[in-house]
Amino acid sequence: MWPTSEGSTSATPASRHVPFEARGTELIARVWEALEVPGSAMDYHFVLQGAVDRLWSARGREPAALAALEVFALLDLELMEAAPQAVSFDAPAAPNTFVRVSSVPRLIGLLEREGTFAEALELAGRLARFGQGQDVAARLKEKVQALAAEAAAQDGSS
Repeated sequence: MWPTSEGSTSATPASRHVPFEARGTELIARVWEALEVPGSAMDYHFVLQGAVDRLWSARGREPAALAALEVFALLDLELMEAAPQAVSFDAPAAPNTFVRVSSVPRLIGLLEREGTFAEALELAGRLARFGQGQDVAARLKEKVQALAAEAAAQDGSS
């Protein structure tokens, strides 16, 4: 239990640190602060994932949104790799079952739209460890191979 001004709660300080109404630079600052206060790996995952979702929604209005989105999505993936329990739940019938992650696929989609297919493919491959992104990785691999073949053909015709 964690003490609050109203008594106590089972919610960790990290899970309570980013108010729903936080936007823009306040949201970004509160996420950084939330990563420094006590919480579990799962709390930090949900803080990062929630920030990525909110920054994506604000990308047209907030100049810093996409840069922060990329940083937070990468941090979320690194957290998942370091502490897989942040995105898993124990199901006796299905061990190593992972929750659906939205932060990393959002970044992969952004990178794909920007044409940075190799970087998007690398992230999709890392996400595949968590039972997600295999179809995206296959599609991106085809794009990367097609671009490499096109570049080789152009080099050969020069």
